[in-house]
Amino acid sequence: MATINVNLISGRSIQQGVAIEGGKEKPAYRTAAGIIELDPSDLKKLGTWKNTNVRVTSDYGSVIVKAIETTQGPHPGLGFIPMGPWANSIINPNTYSTGMPTFKGVPVKVEVAINEPVLLGIELVQKQCGVK
Repeated sequence: MATINVNLISGRSIQQGVAIEGGKEKPAYRTAAGIIELDPSDLKKLGTWKNTNVRVTSDYGSVIVKAIETTQGPHPGLGFIPMGPWANSIINPNTYSTGMPTFKGVPVKVEVAINEPVLLGIELVQKQCGVK
């Protein structure tokens, strides 16, 4: 399978904000925040279609999310994951004494992960904490 490298950014989204109000443990939150928005040209380079599960890997970790077609753009080479446990799994944890990580400009590798599920937020946090 092909892999692509993109520059990852994160931030709030309307869908993520609405879903968080319903509960971080709910499937709606996973649908809103357990995604990576990619440019159609990057999906083509990856050799996949929108709504395919992908593994996103950085120097800080790896996470499975659903690849969707960007709602903004075109922005080839740029990926967007809404703020939440999925983005937190792969961003630089260094806050540079501000108390907040830099959610922009993280180089990541994206590869197809068809047979791997996108975990619910609570499942992802439990996995990261070693809770069974």
